[in-house]
Amino acid sequence: MEEPEMQLKVKKVTDKFTESLYVLANEPSVALFRLQEHVRRSLPELAQHKSDMQSWEEQSQGAIYTVEYACSAIKSMSDSSVYFKSIDSLLKHSIAMKEQLNAAQGRSTITPQAKNPPGTS
Repeated sequence: MEEPEMQLKVKKVTDKFTESLYVLANEPSVALFRLQEHVRRSLPELAQHKSDMQSWEEQSQGAIYTVEYACSAIKSMSDSSVYFKSIDSLLKHSIAMKEQLNAAQGRSTITPQAKNPPGTS
């Protein structure tokens, strides 16, 4: 009879001991210590990642500005095509006028007048 009774007592003792170890291992101060250790190990790496991300953000902002500036330049170039067409037509018109003047001078029978000397008016 002592054997089952002894086994029951041993079981109770081991259960209480296990429960005590479990409570001790999961005590809030131990949890806070583990959190502190985790933060101490991972914080430098996180700080480096933050620094890298800020650097990449600055580079990205610069690239975005460059692309937006290039897009606005291209848009203004396409908007200026109207002016270039106008210039083209005016140049063609002036070339035609010059050719007409040259043709008229070639047919002209008017003799050129002599130039006045510089001292006379």
